[in-house]
Amino acid sequence: MKNKIMICVSIIVVLFTIGILSHKPPEEKKMDKLNKLEAIILNINDKEITVQDSNNIIYTFSSNDLKANIGDYIVIEYTGILDKLNPYQKSVINSYKVKKFANKKIPKDYLSKGIFKEYYTLAYNKLQELSLDEKLAQLLLVRYPEKDQNNILKQYQFGGYIFFAKDFTNKSKNETIQMIESAQEIAKIPILTAVDEEGGSVVRVSSNPQLRATKFLSPRSLYQAGGMESIVNDTIEKSNLLDELGLNLNLAPVVDVSTDPSDYMYDRSLGENAEVTAEFAKTVITTSKKGKVSYTLKHFPGYGNNKDTHKDTVVDERTLEEIRTHDLPPFQSGIDAGAEAVLISHNIVNNIDPDNPASLSQSVHNLLRDELNFTGIIITDDLAMGATSKIENSVEKAILAGNDLLIVTNYEESFNQLKNSVKEGRISEAQINKLVFRILAWKYYKGLMFNNTK
Repeated sequence: MKNKIMICVSIIVVLFTIGILSHKPPEEKKMDKLNKLEAIILNINDKEITVQDSNNIIYTFSSNDLKANIGDYIVIEYTGILDKLNPYQKSVINSYKVKKFANKKIPKDYLSKGIFKEYYTLAYNKLQELSLDEKLAQLLLVRYPEKDQNNILKQYQFGGYIFFAKDFTNKSKNETIQMIESAQEIAKIPILTAVDEEGGSVVRVSSNPQLRATKFLSPRSLYQAGGMESIVNDTIEKSNLLDELGLNLNLAPVVDVSTDPSDYMYDRSLGENAEVTAEFAKTVITTSKKGKVSYTLKHFPGYGNNKDTHKDTVVDERTLEEIRTHDLPPFQSGIDAGAEAVLISHNIVNNIDPDNPASLSQSVHNLLRDELNFTGIIITDDLAMGATSKIENSVEKAILAGNDLLIVTNYEESFNQLKNSVKEGRISEAQINKLVFRILAWKYYKGLMFNNTK
């Protein structure tokens, strides 16, 4: 009897112990539980994968060489607890499944093998969230208004602001940073913050000694003093300063070939032949790709010995073969190095299109897209300049010519002109969609969209 009681007690103790051991706190249960996360891939390599869920929360996991691509929808099965305050997760991916359905929604004519191709799905999904007004505004790079800048941006949601020297006058670094940060905080989609910081005679930022003790030197002065090594060092310093201030787009370098001191563009150019200027373009773009600031090749298809388009119409009488030989090599070199943007001049190139400034010419844009195989963003020079300011419906013509982004001063008139053009059927919303799609893809490529997309 005593032995039976002892056996029963032993069994109870064993069962009780098993029960205790098998009973885990809630947190430990969660650690063991297989959970699912459906998200879109923002970045992936052989070491880690970064995804964003439907609530715009971003997580980074160890990837173990997952077979997937940026923009894919993915269902991840994982064990562990996700930490929303920590970008790097301790949770382990047990399995995953890639969903390809999102790509089927994108029109085939959007799917070029362009420089921003890895971000097409992300861009297309964001495009679906925008109203027509918001899409039209993305096409405008607006000169920073004299006053009420943030309320204007709040109303229109432009693609970006372009800043000039007056906007930095007497401002400290902190004041400049705050000026740009306050605009970004208002933007539903992060804006391009652009500036012409060429060096030499065109220095919007370094004209203020509070932002840099001395003005950046011209490309020609740099090259004459220290060759391409000086160009590299200057590009790095310039990029770091612009990034520190919150500027993410430099409308430079000038890669126009000009060797005659009497040329209008000579002081802003390298002052060397096509071959050396091509090396200059490659050097600046290659160096800039290591930082966060995008650079812009200008002024396509080459300014040559022409006069100032800020004041009036300028006609370039050179032959197409002369332009191909003497002007296009620097642009091709910069594009091959990964240039994201090219700015088009307002010169009328008589032997390409005698009826339109280059910025409003389909033929000039075809030259850039086809012969030079440029897949990035095409930007007009400022449409308020003398060469284009008197042209009727210049904003509409700029879109129809093949530009992606329009530099404008009169934002209200430009926006209304675009809207009327769509409303009256002169520009299709489908065309607007494709342009905005490319701009959004660029912003994803630049890393802007992962910071404060609302």
